[in-house]
This record gives sequence, structure tokens and C-alpha cells, in this order.
Amino acid sequence: MASDGDLKAHERTYSGFTTLLKWATIAAFLTGLIVIFVISN
Repeated sequence: MASDGDLKAHERTYSGFTTLLKWATIAAFLTGLIVIFVISN
């Protein structure tokens, strides 16, 4: 089994990854909206 230190490090890494994924999704969505707006005008 993983030790407590390894588990805490894993949780920290996973939390950082999910936060990054959330912001990347928002950024991609906004970029897509801007591209659609530019193409339509």
C-alpha cells in the first residue's frame, strides 16, 4: 500500500490537475466563442 505521504502528494497532484483541466476547458470554450464570433462577422 502507499504510505500517507505518498497519498497526500497524490491528492495534491490530482487536485492541481483537475483545477488545470477546469481552467483549460473554460479557456477553450471562450476561444471557440471568439472564433465563431470572428468568423460570423
